[in-house]
Amino acid sequence: MTPRVVRARSLDDALDALDTLARAGGRTQVLAGGTDLMVEFATGRTRPESVLDIRSVVSLRAIERDDGGLRIGALATCTDLLRDPLVRSHADLLGFAAAEVGAVQIKNRATLGGNLGTASPAADLNPVLVALDATVVLRSRAARREVPAAAFLCGYRQTLLRDDELIECVRIPARPARERRAFRKVGTRRAQSISKLVVALAVTIEDGVVTRLRGAAGALAPRTILLTELAGALVGRRAGTGTLRDAVRISARSDIAPIDDLRSTAEYRREVFRRVTLTMLEELALQETP
Repeated sequence: MTPRVVRARSLDDALDALDTLARAGGRTQVLAGGTDLMVEFATGRTRPESVLDIRSVVSLRAIERDDGGLRIGALATCTDLLRDPLVRSHADLLGFAAAEVGAVQIKNRATLGGNLGTASPAADLNPVLVALDATVVLRSRAARREVPAAAFLCGYRQTLLRDDELIECVRIPARPARERRAFRKVGTRRAQSISKLVVALAVTIEDGVVTRLRGAAGALAPRTILLTELAGALVGRRAGTGTLRDAVRISARSDIAPIDDLRSTAEYRREVFRRVTLTMLEELALQETP
């Protein structure tokens, strides 16, 4: 069955249409960049009754300052994230991740909201949003609510998005003083590959002591995960090599739950996570300024 396509020209149009479609029943799929959705249509993985095309809602592509932080519209593309000066100055880690997303054609189409909405555990952008403590802003015709990115991504390709809601934007808080950041993606090739694992770290080190750490990982569990055990093992302790190594060992054992699949094995992922994360932490510790 060919789905009914509804095209929205404004945010109000989109919210009205989504409300009407939700009340009518049946599944509605929101079309943003379409880089995943078109593949799912072609393979028969998804068969929605309706498609809401929001690509013409220009307001959802805005990137602007927000209380010292950043507000990024759901339709901002990976190319937008790479080029925007506000992203480079306030959320550089997001630009690093966007650079790793596929070929130029994919970067020009793939959106921030699409990465969140698809909720693939191998998504490149989502670990960065979790590490930066981002908030996802959700809108329906009746209400607006904000959900931490770590909570929004609640399972394998599952989110807290309701049938009558769409992702309006993402809010990234102001960068804490002295915070150091790092991003790594490991794939089959150096470019244009689906992730075997992704790690994003945001760390503050003062006088050699880790005072704050938020880390997140992708492709190492059914969903993007917050590395809580890593933070628990490091915050309040000196960032010496032995301490870092022990903390990463704990995290590799307790934070992640990799699997064997077509792209890699659980054993490989766990070992590479340990090595990559340790290297990232050691590099961040060396970056500390007096």
